[in-house]
Amino acid sequence: MKTQYGVSGECADGYAGVKKAFANNFTAGPEADIGAGCAVTVRGELVVDLWGGSSDLDGSRPWQADTIVNVWSMTKMMTALCVLMLHDQGKLSVDEPMATYWPDFAAAGKADVLVRHVMGHTAGLPVFTEHVDDRMVFDWDACCARLAGQEPQWKPGDGSGYHAETQGWLLGELVRRVDGRTVGNFFREEVAEPQGLDFHLGLPDEHHHRVAAMSTAAVIPPPETPDGIARRQYRSLGLVNTPSWRRSEMPASNGHGNARAAALAMATLANGGVAQAGEQAGSLRLLSAATIERAFEVQADGVDRILGIPLRHGIGYGLNTSDAPLGVNDRTLWWAGWGGSMCVVDVENQMTVAYAMNRMLDDGDLRGVHVIYAAHQAIANEKGSNP
Repeated sequence: MKTQYGVSGECADGYAGVKKAFANNFTAGPEADIGAGCAVTVRGELVVDLWGGSSDLDGSRPWQADTIVNVWSMTKMMTALCVLMLHDQGKLSVDEPMATYWPDFAAAGKADVLVRHVMGHTAGLPVFTEHVDDRMVFDWDACCARLAGQEPQWKPGDGSGYHAETQGWLLGELVRRVDGRTVGNFFREEVAEPQGLDFHLGLPDEHHHRVAAMSTAAVIPPPETPDGIARRQYRSLGLVNTPSWRRSEMPASNGHGNARAAALAMATLANGGVAQAGEQAGSLRLLSAATIERAFEVQADGVDRILGIPLRHGIGYGLNTSDAPLGVNDRTLWWAGWGGSMCVVDVENQMTVAYAMNRMLDDGDLRGVHVIYAAHQAIANEKGSNP
């Protein structure tokens, strides 16, 4: 393996601690980053934009400014933004049943499943209840039909069970039926292109050469069950580095982008709904303040049935709790991607922090957390307070 490449990019005065925390991730022994990027926005301005390491697994290709990577479930933050935009535009309501927009979804006792139930992981459809093989996950209509025909596994709205993959098909089909575009096209045309953001839900082939290879070796699958359901998501590990995975739309799990694009996309939530990047800086409003407030409405607060850990879910985003303290105040929205990617929106301080990498780690991974808390400390220093 070649020598690890150093950290590159820009870091504003006062944010040296973020750069130090990020650089330290590359020296953490067997759990050190191979390649990664991190970014921080404050009041819509990009104050940290760093990258380093290697975009391949043998250390021969440096991570570049335009390197992108699969961020797994951090993708859900982008998909939730699209649904909230449609709510804001009056094209759907998060309080309406899914079946209002998708009539077939009412089957098998789901007539009362609300849009916000799906966004808050309380809809009772966390997995496919019948076997779905690797080929079917690329068949959008088949997956949506399968979910439309399933019974909820618990009373919708009664606590959460993480919809790791299924939320993507559920919300993606909702967007398609309401807007006519796939969620990938909606995000590209309404969010990414106007701001010049390098984030994709469905990656065109001409960009595949920029994708960092994903190291999955440290992720340990759970024991197999008779129906194979527990390991459905884990089979995606074998797909993540393939062209088929990259070009498909998996709105819950296969967004490809970098930390810069993620932080700038989520800055809309931190800035009262106004996008602050690109040529239309300050003039592109994606959300109203009232719709952002809806994201803070608690949908579930307790031990998640699937993940087995305490979580507080809002509408589309995780909320800050003492059990998952990724923020320093209650005005925090966040989510993380499998293996380590992470993004936090601190609405009180108008700050976003994003971290994306290509070495997946299992439980106990603190790489993104170190970067996030260094950013919290930088804001606290600016204000002369403790984080």
